[in-house]
Amino acid sequence: ALDGPAGRGPVSRPAPCPPAGARPRSLSITEIGTWLVDPYAIYARRVLDLEPLDPIDADPGAADRGILIHDALDRFVTRFPKDLPADADAELLAIGREVFAPYLDRPSVAAFWWPRFEAVAAWFVAWERARRPGLHGIFAERRASMTFGRGKSAFTLIGRADRIEQRADGTLAIADYKTGAAPAQGDIALGLAPQLALEAMMAEAGAFDGVPAGAVRSLFHLILAGGDPAGDERPVAAPISDLIDQSRAGLQALIRAFQDPGTPYLSRPDGGLDRNGAYDGLARPDEWLVFEDGGGGDRGKRGPETRDG
Repeated sequence: ALDGPAGRGPVSRPAPCPPAGARPRSLSITEIGTWLVDPYAIYARRVLDLEPLDPIDADPGAADRGILIHDALDRFVTRFPKDLPADADAELLAIGREVFAPYLDRPSVAAFWWPRFEAVAAWFVAWERARRPGLHGIFAERRASMTFGRGKSAFTLIGRADRIEQRADGTLAIADYKTGAAPAQGDIALGLAPQLALEAMMAEAGAFDGVPAGAVRSLFHLILAGGDPAGDERPVAAPISDLIDQSRAGLQALIRAFQDPGTPYLSRPDGGLDRNGAYDGLARPDEWLVFEDGGGGDRGKRGPETRDG
């Protein structure tokens, strides 16, 4: 009893409201999805300038594996943007060895990651051989920038596409490589997973370096997990023109809302009980979510409503 706290009470959901001049004027495409579901994470990273630290001497994780596979495939496509070599399988494996070399002394990488990459490489080359005849060119890892508004209200969206394909008629297809799960079709349709839609918006505006503007006719995720099967092509089901319009309107609504210094960067405005955020140590959701669920918190206090866009 002597060591116990004097009293206990509900903790409020974090709702920081930094001044307009401290709010970010540029975000990446991947950060837009975070902005939608957990604005506090954007506040912590882009306003407080805090970066999560990796554990000391930690083994490479799933994110590292994804980076390595992305890098290998991007190098392969950049080296052979039109015609595949006769020994495409050997070429991709050689590139993979270069990329994986710094990590192959780790037993988990040598025993599990590399065999999975070998399976991915075989699947990817077969997929490329079937797909290349219908393509005019392929652009790998292209960057883009697009600015909304002017002056003090200007906001710049930046991004990078894993793969943009150009067909003979000038239309485009955009792919996102995934070594884990792809977003659910429902989340894409609702605008909760806006990455490919925003990339399509930028591609049609000619915002990607070296990529001619064109109508986007296909969006898909390329699943590269190395399991059984080793890969899979997952097209986006929703109409692309609708997704582009929805994403543009939703992004502009977010920009307008968060340019207002009275708009808080709420932590998990929609609950997010199934997420583990990089900034949970600051937001401390386990402390205040339980009070909100019991009716003692601020569940009615929400951020800007943007889902109608």
